[in-house]
Amino acid sequence: MAGRLDLTEGRIADKLIRLALPIMGTSFINIGYNVVDMLWVGRAGSSAVAAVGTAGFYTWLALAFIAISRVGGEVKVAQSMGDHNLDETRAYIKAAIEINIVLAILFGAVLIIFNRPLIELFRLGDEHVTQQGSTYLIIVGLGMVFYFINPVFTAIFNGLGDSKTPFIINTTGLLVNIFLDPVLILGFGPVPSMGVAGAAIATITAQACATLIFIYKIAKKEGIYFKIRYFKNIKLSYHKELFILGLPVAIQSGMFTGFSMCIGVIVAKWGPVAIAVQKVGNQIESIAYTTADGMSSSVSAFVGQNYGAGKVDRIEKGAKVGIMFAIFWGALTMCLLVFGADFIFKFFIDEPEARRIGANYLMILGFGEIFQCLEIIVTGVLRGLGRTYITSAVSIIFTGARIPMALLLSSVLGMGLTGVWVSISLSMGIKGIVMLSVYLTYKRKGKLV
Repeated sequence: MAGRLDLTEGRIADKLIRLALPIMGTSFINIGYNVVDMLWVGRAGSSAVAAVGTAGFYTWLALAFIAISRVGGEVKVAQSMGDHNLDETRAYIKAAIEINIVLAILFGAVLIIFNRPLIELFRLGDEHVTQQGSTYLIIVGLGMVFYFINPVFTAIFNGLGDSKTPFIINTTGLLVNIFLDPVLILGFGPVPSMGVAGAAIATITAQACATLIFIYKIAKKEGIYFKIRYFKNIKLSYHKELFILGLPVAIQSGMFTGFSMCIGVIVAKWGPVAIAVQKVGNQIESIAYTTADGMSSSVSAFVGQNYGAGKVDRIEKGAKVGIMFAIFWGALTMCLLVFGADFIFKFFIDEPEARRIGANYLMILGFGEIFQCLEIIVTGVLRGLGRTYITSAVSIIFTGARIPMALLLSSVLGMGLTGVWVSISLSMGIKGIVMLSVYLTYKRKGKLV
């Protein structure tokens, strides 16, 4: 297929960058929805940010369920395309979309039915924030199908060898969100200010627009692959294969979100402002790890192809390029967060207390950025080698360690919120060092093939 890169030949750095750029672009578009929301919600005050931030844990949790069909669909569609097997390509596309829609309906129903209890789990102690968060969950739950299906459409198009189309469509959705956010959140002309509800409506409307464009594109260009009778003649063997591929990633993603929610409960003891700071700070920091994640996906594909070809030398050189990128990008983001913390944070929430706490958050996490980037890149290397269980184990163990560390540092040692931020940064450092040590051990023992 035209545009497909052969990663077993040619200049390594050039191939990695060409492969990584479209993935990075699409990843940035996905986090762009949240960043844009926070920029405008922040104008409505820290209580609004706390409500969206708390409810946002559940949209983050949704990514774990999306991963089941997204990961499996992308891999199996790509493999069947490589085999030029149209029937199997259609079968995997059909299974991925069916799984995705069913999970979206179930997850959305849970958000709608249990909206208030889900927000009350965080014990915010502020009825207004709790009510706003509940409203956000109801609205997002009603449009959860759009939230679920776009990442799967993106994965399928990538599997078909077309990464440009999902990038353009997701960018269009983001532009719709950028236009609607200030209008619906703050109000404009005859449109009243809707605050948190406006943010939810803007996000779901933008996602729906992207879905409609995907469907139009499918009908116009890719109908041969999507011309399927969905939920008819279901062959569970295809669904099973997608579950086997996607479930490990889903479990890791879900547990990461669960650990983050526990940290959120700890942070909530310091009130809505602290929750707002954590949410905004995470969105700012996501620029660092999203870029690293794009390169990680590129490195994973590069290592996988060369692993299959038995080219140990290219695996080592590709891993070296990725690690050098991690150190460079991690150092750059560390400098930005450590030295520009207050300047950056004030663009999101310009309230004195929030700025003080937020600047402290960014500065402390900034020191862990190099290690986080190393963890992400080395994870890509090890996944390409097929050692996915190692990456999952390291991530789950040391991310989970944040909880006892946060309780120890914040309460027992009396460091307060600073102790929570330190626990996160420390875990980033430990994971980066452990992951790099695992790779170097494999390299030293000659286990890269």
